[in-house]
Amino acid sequence: MLDQVLAGVPRWADENVLIGFDTADDAGVYKLTAELALVQTVDFFTPIVDDPYTYGAIAAANALSDVYAMGGRPISALSILAFPSRGEIADLQQILKGGAEKMHEAACSVIGGHSIADDEMKFGYAVTGTVHPARVKANASAKAGDALLFTKRLGTGVISTALKRGLAAEEHVTESIRSMLTLNRAACEAMLRFEVHGCTDVSGFGLIGHAREMALASNVTLEIAVDCVRFLPGAVDYARKGALPGGLNNNCDFASPAVEWLGAVPHEIEALLYDPQTSGGLLITLPETEAAALERSCDAAYRIGRVLPRGPKPIRLL
Repeated sequence: MLDQVLAGVPRWADENVLIGFDTADDAGVYKLTAELALVQTVDFFTPIVDDPYTYGAIAAANALSDVYAMGGRPISALSILAFPSRGEIADLQQILKGGAEKMHEAACSVIGGHSIADDEMKFGYAVTGTVHPARVKANASAKAGDALLFTKRLGTGVISTALKRGLAAEEHVTESIRSMLTLNRAACEAMLRFEVHGCTDVSGFGLIGHAREMALASNVTLEIAVDCVRFLPGAVDYARKGALPGGLNNNCDFASPAVEWLGAVPHEIEALLYDPQTSGGLLITLPETEAAALERSCDAAYRIGRVLPRGPKPIRLL
């Protein structure tokens, strides 16, 4: 639906806009000088965990991720808050504290924000970062012949749904939260030491949805070896039991027409490829000759496929 709406939104040329919303990239990039550009993004969502402090921290990590996906360094953030007028002040304080401390971990200063009264709680940030104009990592820059690497495990959406249904084991929830709280800063710093061509973070549209965006923007086909994709502990079992978030089905309806299947996989594995992620990992393409070195340099990075010349469909699953 959003693609259709944006198609009707007027656009005006500005030579300083290096990346706008044309390629559905993670953030916008605006050039200030020959050596400096701004990276700008915004993200917020309703609570996905019970603890308010953790919710705030995850919201911060999630918003920061878009800047890291562009190869940028976050420098400032504005908070976005919708909170019930009769909500607990102590909870609100913990949400803001969790977010602020995660931003501090990223060396990103919270310099203000905006709040409204709303019966449905929402929290997140608008984040500004910096990047050299020549070092931007766009989702439109993947090249045929590249290796395809990912830096986190999938399954946060399914585990959050299992938690809401009373199905999730405590240790599985703990590991999912640990993943969501982990900044993509280290992965970004590692990838910048190599000739990375394309990058995007995997969030609400799931692995297939974001891979589709990268493939379309780069005019290539991404071949993903399903057996190489890693999942959070418990995620496969919960997906098998039907703990599937509504966003997962929406992602599947939207992105599955772009997928060419070369083999059969269990339904629960297929579902997890569409699972909406919160503060998910970076999907990176770089020359085959440098892929192993990046894996050694970044413990979280692992190979899941390769980039091919554009084939019948943008995504090819083995």
